[in-house]
Amino acid sequence: MARFIGRRAELKRLATLKQKKSASFIVLNGRRRIGKSRLLEEFGLQFKHHYCFRGIPPGQETTKQGQLDEFSRQLSEQFSAPRATYQDWGDLFLALSERIQKGQTLLVFDEISWMGSKCATFLGKLKDAWDTHFKKNDQLIFVVCGSASSWIEKNIMSHTGFVGRISLTMTLDALPLADCRQFWPSNISSHEIFKVLSVTGGIPKYLEEINPRQTAENNINRLCFTRGGFLVEEFEQIFSDLFLRKSEY
Repeated sequence: MARFIGRRAELKRLATLKQKKSASFIVLNGRRRIGKSRLLEEFGLQFKHHYCFRGIPPGQETTKQGQLDEFSRQLSEQFSAPRATYQDWGDLFLALSERIQKGQTLLVFDEISWMGSKCATFLGKLKDAWDTHFKKNDQLIFVVCGSASSWIEKNIMSHTGFVGRISLTMTLDALPLADCRQFWPSNISSHEIFKVLSVTGGIPKYLEEINPRQTAENNINRLCFTRGGFLVEEFEQIFSDLFLRKSEY
């Protein structure tokens, strides 16, 4: 795993919730590659129990049952439990709640917009699971996060069912310059770093792709202008993910 850089203020904000005497519901959003999952992995090191569930990327072949089956597979894997088949999110959330009833626990639903995109009752079942089961563990911190910020805004942050339940809303921005500097050895000039940052910005994933032994021009050529380079088709991928679908327009 890559060295964790920056996000100290964000980690501090999250850590303050551990001092509460009740469960916390957190909404974390931000564009793809910004480091949401990595931040939560680092935060998870502070917990005795840390579980993360991730939806299947949406596509023409993605179905509600497919999302249920994948969640069930992850449940079985993370709790070393027998694999079961579920037809309803409510039953699956109940099975999860039975395994997180007590103890200091971080529970993450990553890319929640993928998870719930094929089921009209997903959010209602999630709200009921929080009210009825999850929050009974007063040491639980439950985080839902995703890259489709408009979906999260409409379906969670502005949804009447979640009013008064969200303890913290956090949007991750690009890393500040001082933190970006840590991706290079101290002997690299500020001018070289500036040239790379003018292309990548402070997006952690892009900065991880930088080879500090190469010049800025070589890095930019490799990432942006060489077939198969990480940033060659990045815009199309990010744009499609934002709207949860691909389009010719």
